[in-house]
Order: sequence, then C-alpha cells, then structure tokens
Amino acid sequence: MELTERILKGDRRAVARAITLIENDATEKDELLQELHKHTGNAYLIGITGPPGAGKSTLTDQLLFLLRKQGLKIGVIAVDPTSPFTGGAILGDRVRMNDHALDPGVFIRSMGTRGSLGGLAKATKEATRVLDAYGIDVILIETVGVGQSELDIMNVADTTTVVLNPSAGDHIQTMKAGIMEIADLFVINKADLPGADKTEREINNMLDFIHDFDWRPPVLKTTVSQPASFQAMWEACCQHRTFLQENGLWEKRRKQRRQDEIVGIIEDRVQSRIRHWIEKNPSWQQILTEVEAGEKNPYQVADLILEWYNTSNCD
Repeated sequence: MELTERILKGDRRAVARAITLIENDATEKDELLQELHKHTGNAYLIGITGPPGAGKSTLTDQLLFLLRKQGLKIGVIAVDPTSPFTGGAILGDRVRMNDHALDPGVFIRSMGTRGSLGGLAKATKEATRVLDAYGIDVILIETVGVGQSELDIMNVADTTTVVLNPSAGDHIQTMKAGIMEIADLFVINKADLPGADKTEREINNMLDFIHDFDWRPPVLKTTVSQPASFQAMWEACCQHRTFLQENGLWEKRRKQRRQDEIVGIIEDRVQSRIRHWIEKNPSWQQILTEVEAGEKNPYQVADLILEWYNTSNCD
C-alpha cells in the first residue's frame, strides 16, 4: 500500500492522511493498520489526564520543549470534546502548542471524541499505531478532561499521569473511587499558586491507605516558572518505565492491551455485521412486533440472531 510506504519513509502528510482515514473509519484503514503493525511497539506512550483547568495542555507544551532538546521525536494526540449539537470539536490544543507547529520532530494531532466516553476518541489507539510506525519516540496522549470517566487511558498508555491543580481538594474526593487508582504519577501543576503543599499532602495521605501497589505513584509539583520541575516529571516517567521493564510488567501490560485490542476488533466487526443483517432483513420488523406483543422476548431474539450469525455469518 502506497500510504504505508510513505509513512515508513517519514512523510508527515501521509501520517495525517492515515489518521484521517482512521477517524472516518474508511474501508482501507484495516489494510493500512495491518501493514503497519510489524513496525510498531517502539514508542513510549504517556497518558496525561485530569480534570478540566488543571493545565494539561500547558504541561504537554512544556514537555515538548524539554524532550525536543533531548533530540527525541515526539507525537501528541490531544482529545477534545465533541459538541452533541453540531458534532464538531474545538480542537484548540494545536493553537495552544503553536510554537511546535513547524518543528519537523513534532507531530500534533487533535481529535474529537465523537461520542466516545472514557476521555479518549475511538480512533486514539489506532492513531498511536501510525505515529509509532512513523518513528515517533514518545507519544503524549492528552485526554479530554472529564473526571472519573477518564479510565480508557490506562488501556493505552504505558505511563499514566494524573494532573491536578492546587485547588484540587474537591476533585480528589470525587475521583478517588476511579481515576486516582489509574495514576502511575501525580503532578500538581501551577504549583506556584496557594494550596499546592496541601494538595500534595492530601494525595499522599490517600496513597497511604493503599497497600497493594507494587509501584507507589510519586507526587510531583510543576510550574512554568521552574523548567526544572518538568525535568523531574520526565525523570519520574522514565523511572516508571524502567520499573515496568525490570519487573516484567512492561510486556505483561502490552500483552494485555493486545488481547483487549483483538477482542475490541472482534466486537466491532460482529456488531457491524449484525446491524447490517438487521437493516437488510425483511423479517426484522415482524420480529419486533412479536416482541412487543409478548410472543417473543429480547433474550430469545438475541440468541436467535447469534445462532444465525454462527451458521451464516449474517450474510
């Protein structure tokens, strides 16, 4: 496939085109991803999540400056919420990271959630495959920032960073049943504001109640006025990566993600084919009428459709 060859040769336009095909669920995307698969698995994926207003985009921007100075090739996938009315998204992260727009060593892509829950767009995981094959060293994935539903990132990133701000006390209380448990690293951003030390104590106190983690997430403070604070964050990420690799958890996590990805592909394809069968089957409306009349129940119908699927593949 010509597009595959262009991506592997470092063609930025080909990468942008490929991600567009993925977002639009184009028919050729499966062939593309199959061809790219053997060239993936080298990039380090860092998830950046947390509540709105925590400064995730600013933190990502600072990391870009830092990592580019180290000569690393960086990809950014910034997920923005999609309007339920227009279907559009603000996609403002590329504007906020405008200083990097012309840097050939940085590829930034914003994408709307398009109705997906969990803080990520449906196409996020597949987009990381394209960037990985393109030769990106570190992929920063900035989630939409919707609070406790931001759990999808743990199934994509190697290291998940939860970003909070000094006034995060209420957020911590609401998140502790969910997002707090997915963090590999806590970052209190805007740490030059009042309350940073208090927030740090609150997070550490909560971590003290958790005794079953192999890796205790470090709690760091960052501020734009102190560039060294972002260096400390990057070093903590690298320490986490080393921890995973030395304890066999790196491959274990990635193997689990591959399994989840395969199951997800199967579910999508089965669902798509069953919906196609429903749309073209003339007896479907009669089946619904029988369910409404109590002559059949939904479980019987579901079993019947699955039986048809297994015997005829719904063709």
